Amino acid sequence: MKVSVVIPVYNGAATIGQCLESLLPQAMAGYECEIIVVDDGSCDETMSVLSRYKDARVVSQPRNMGPAAARNRGAQEARGEIILFTDADCVPGENWVAAMVRSFEDDPSVTGVKGVYRTRQRDLTARFVQLEFEFKYERMKQQEKIYFIDTYSAGYRREIFLESGGFDTGFPVASTEDIELSFRLAAKGYRMVFNPRAYVYHQHPASWIDYMKRKFKYAYWGAVVMRRYPNKALNDSYTPITQKVQLMLVPIGMVCLGLSFFPSMIWRWGAVAVWLSIGFSMLPFAALSLRKDWLATLASPLFLVPRALVQALAVLAGAMRPLRSSARGAGG
Repeated sequence: MKVSVVIPVYNGAATIGQCLESLLPQAMAGYECEIIVVDDGSCDETMSVLSRYKDARVVSQPRNMGPAAARNRGAQEARGEIILFTDADCVPGENWVAAMVRSFEDDPSVTGVKGVYRTRQRDLTARFVQLEFEFKYERMKQQEKIYFIDTYSAGYRREIFLESGGFDTGFPVASTEDIELSFRLAAKGYRMVFNPRAYVYHQHPASWIDYMKRKFKYAYWGAVVMRRYPNKALNDSYTPITQKVQLMLVPIGMVCLGLSFFPSMIWRWGAVAVWLSIGFSMLPFAALSLRKDWLATLASPLFLVPRALVQALAVLAGAMRPLRSSARGAGG
């Protein structure tokens, strides 16, 4: 089976080398595998770093066009039956290529495959982020098919990817263009699966502020995607229902908390009821995560409550953004 690994990179001189160091040995073992790096108009030392890796094919875009366009360009250049995507700041784990491809070999009906994140970081925020991902992965393990593939560890049958128009280049930054493609493929009846054995290492946000910024960005663009596919709002196969409950209840809880200073007892009891409900919604996460990292689990309310507020604001902003789609084929 011919395989193409596509990596978009923009000003990734600090990370792309580690990504390729991990991938090149895998590309030489077992499969007819090529590695395509799409430089998306970098203005740092990315091209200098890439020049050291003669076994990787480099495709250059003259200006920064965004990750969706870069991935589409790589898919067009690819010769493999299977296209695997990862990011320039990821380090694929041992046998990542083989693990991803095996999902396609084992089941010809599979169109797309999603792998997982791991991290070696010890920062408290990064540890919480990893627990957050693992909580969602546990949900996906229970499903025979999924509707949600992230490009940090993603695979598609190239023919179907191109026929479906590739990633929507209307997303100017790395956000939820991969999720939009997942929903588009699901709407056409294509089957996608989860493979927890296909892992890549990643540098998660190391600070609380960076984490909240990231959550705002993805919730904002996620709201844009959900307006196109409202049937996935309740079940996208990835986001736990508890997270959606928190997104609704935390803003209400903050309002009730503010109103509780008025003489009427109804607001005080209302605040108590809402915050008890919020606490109850955190229990499934705590039950799963406590045995993995007790300190990050105990600190989780410091992330979960502000996360819900930030995401609620982002969803409101994204809901007001005009809908535009530039997916007209695999070039955007």
